[in-house]
Amino acid sequence: MKAGIVGYRGYSGAELVRILEKHPGVEPVLLEHRAEGGAPCPLLHPTGPQTLPCDPEIIKAEGLAVVFLATPPEVSMDLAPALLAVGTRVVDLSGAFRLGTPANYTAWYKAEHTQPDLLAEAVYGLPEFCRERIPAARLISNPGCYPTAANLAIRPLIDAGVIDRTAGIVCDAKSGVSGAGRKPSLTTSFCEVTENFSAYSILKHRHVPEVLMIAGLEEREFSFTAQLLPIDRGILETIYFRATGVKSADDLIAIYDRRYRNEPFVRLFVPGRVPDLHGVARTNLCDIGVTYDAATGRAVVISAIDNLVKGAAGQAVQNMNLMLGFPETEALL
Repeated sequence: MKAGIVGYRGYSGAELVRILEKHPGVEPVLLEHRAEGGAPCPLLHPTGPQTLPCDPEIIKAEGLAVVFLATPPEVSMDLAPALLAVGTRVVDLSGAFRLGTPANYTAWYKAEHTQPDLLAEAVYGLPEFCRERIPAARLISNPGCYPTAANLAIRPLIDAGVIDRTAGIVCDAKSGVSGAGRKPSLTTSFCEVTENFSAYSILKHRHVPEVLMIAGLEEREFSFTAQLLPIDRGILETIYFRATGVKSADDLIAIYDRRYRNEPFVRLFVPGRVPDLHGVARTNLCDIGVTYDAATGRAVVISAIDNLVKGAAGQAVQNMNLMLGFPETEALL
């Protein structure tokens, strides 16, 4: 099957090409959506995949089964309707279709949503919690990188009722610079980032509503701060809360084990051990570790992913595998 990639010059788009070139059932096709074109992405192999214009009729004629949109939200909203109209399924890596209603989108993205019908139709693509809806979907909204790590860590504990929600949950999240995209900016330039560590979008990060939506939290229960690490890739989130109804870290790990025992991309650490970024780099894995103080009820969960793989391109391929009937782990393990 042929799979198109729009935005292949960006970090997530280039990662899609890298993964799909290993996929035995898929031929990647690069789709150029900008009239001015541009220089080939240096991250791509010089003898890489076929390149075509991002024209719906050409895409239909070429028989592309799916198109990945590794584009800004406004570009995804512009391209998705025509692609779906010619029968091509879409996996969107932007935030264009994640939040369910135009009002939610406007509140967090500070812009009008131009495709409310597609927003209502889109299926949120976090397979560990939304798997049953993904195979039949026309349009998948790939989760944000921060919410992927947060929801995989928080949702099982919320479901089990072991978090004291009156005490709140604090998520201290750090990401590599590639999470900001490839477009040059002062804040992500070398001299600003190197030997530095900074917080941004405090209390107003646009990924917060995805955590609230999937974990089932109210905004007042969840405090999130994003921080920029002077590294190229990776997300590590330190999540603090008060636990209730458990006696040890083993009890918390047992909750995760029951939920994720058959999930191929979630790895659990024994109590006393916690993940780091080296362990998940260039993988589609999410690593989770727990520390718990029984005397005070304080609990800390560490959740780590690669923001370009499980946080973007890898999870997008995981969704594609489910949509097109491939083994879910194809090209990802």
